[in-house]
Amino acid sequence: MTTNKAVPSDIEIAQQSSMEPITAIAGGIGLSENDLEHYGKYKAKISFEAIDRVKTSQEGKLILVTSINPTPAGEGKSTVTVGLGDALRQLGKNAMIAMREPSLGPVMGVKGGATGGGFAQVLPMEDINLHFTGDIHAITTANNALSAIIDNHIHQGNELKIDPRRLIWKRVMDINDRALRNIIIGLGGPVQGVPREEGFDITVASEIMAVLCLSTDLEDLKRRLSLMVIGYTYDREPVSVGELQVEGALTLLLKDALKPNLVQTIEQTPALVHGGPFANIAHGCNSAMATKTALKLADYVVTEAGFGADLGAEKFLNIKTRAIKKHPDAVVIVATIRALKMHGGQPKQDLKNEHLPALENGLENLKKHIETVQSFNLPHVVAINRFSTDSQAEIELLQNWCDMQQTPYGLTEVWEKGGSGGQDLAREVLKAVDSGNHFKPLYSLNDSLTDKIKNIATNVYGAKNIVLSSKAEKQLEQFEKFGWGKMPVCMAKTQYSLSDDAALLGRPTDFTIHIREVYPKIGAGFIVALAGNVMTMPGLPKKPAALNMNVSPDGKATGLF
Repeated sequence: MTTNKAVPSDIEIAQQSSMEPITAIAGGIGLSENDLEHYGKYKAKISFEAIDRVKTSQEGKLILVTSINPTPAGEGKSTVTVGLGDALRQLGKNAMIAMREPSLGPVMGVKGGATGGGFAQVLPMEDINLHFTGDIHAITTANNALSAIIDNHIHQGNELKIDPRRLIWKRVMDINDRALRNIIIGLGGPVQGVPREEGFDITVASEIMAVLCLSTDLEDLKRRLSLMVIGYTYDREPVSVGELQVEGALTLLLKDALKPNLVQTIEQTPALVHGGPFANIAHGCNSAMATKTALKLADYVVTEAGFGADLGAEKFLNIKTRAIKKHPDAVVIVATIRALKMHGGQPKQDLKNEHLPALENGLENLKKHIETVQSFNLPHVVAINRFSTDSQAEIELLQNWCDMQQTPYGLTEVWEKGGSGGQDLAREVLKAVDSGNHFKPLYSLNDSLTDKIKNIATNVYGAKNIVLSSKAEKQLEQFEKFGWGKMPVCMAKTQYSLSDDAALLGRPTDFTIHIREVYPKIGAGFIVALAGNVMTMPGLPKKPAALNMNVSPDGKATGLF
């Protein structure tokens, strides 16, 4: 990657790129115009009929892209995902990409989009990063419709005897807004409803997002929605959506959102961009339907899991693999020298300067993520995502370290060169895929919830132990009693550190993971454990990215990365 100011921005590169009609992209993977539901010339959803038709096709190989713990220096995981897909196509492979949809909150906040960057992007970049095909809006509507139905049920006599003090279902919106984390609703007298405490999560943290992304068809979606727990009765028994009898209405609101979205990269590689759960507060993977459909349409599918391997990859391998009954054939771990130096103690403002000791120290973070992937018995390749400020000595140090670790790697320049800059990586990935594997999940579903949490904390994060708050202890005991103990655990933790303290970079040691609370996500099929002070509704930074965004008189977006 280059930081030369003369190089156009991501959005300028995207706007200067030409796209093929989506019908042409579909034709290249064996789909006809009748298999598509068009959202303009360059976007389409794949129909349920087409998805059903290809279910009997042979399944391709799955390549999972993850990374070291993210830093403000940048890792480029989405960019490498796109570039790797393009590179495989250049090598003559029938490859596709399966990615998540960006959330407007981070787009307008600080993180940026999720369509890659430079010459390794998914198009139309502007549409995907903004409203796209309306999937996230549909999830917001379904979530808030359920909230309205819950409050109306209580107002109209509360037949189910729901305790308003023990409701766990929150309203959502797709924007970072810390002011909505804790609010009071129902004020203004008896006709306005029952006053109670409430709060907002960001839409991508909604259980409905997780449910949509793990459902295999409409009936499975409806079943999962009915199982969602919204709160407890005065007798402290769980109340489900099925008891409210509204799973059919919610499914109706979500029926089109369940269909995967077909788009293309700059190099016309087909891409399914669908679903967008956060990896620090949800399971962080694109939809099961998109991944499974891509595997039936292509010989190689490149997908990604959010944030570092301690979050997205762990959840992919312990949660999503069980849902889709397919595990990755190889894992790519993305690292940049800049980010590794930051993990090694070099300040962000000095990262352009060579600093071999910081790089050497930061390699411990990469080493831990490699160990995590190895613990699942999966082959891996390190993608060294190159920046123009990387010195030759730094590159050689990292390459020599990989050789000493017997870790295959590929020097990657897809931001600047597109697929041609990822061919070395692609060749190494193909070798890894062909090497075979003996995948095994980290834990058995028969383990207790507490043991699962401890297993993840000690083996994936490197913690010495876990500490449960008294509230979390009681909740876990209660969940086991309700029969929820055989579900996987979805850890909600800061993405910036292996620990639950965002300030501890590198590979911290002698730390404890603190579990303050757990939530049942029975429709999604997992239990969420909140570690440290992780938030389910992010706030905006002091200078949000939105300050740089605008639109020209002819409707062209500016400042969008």
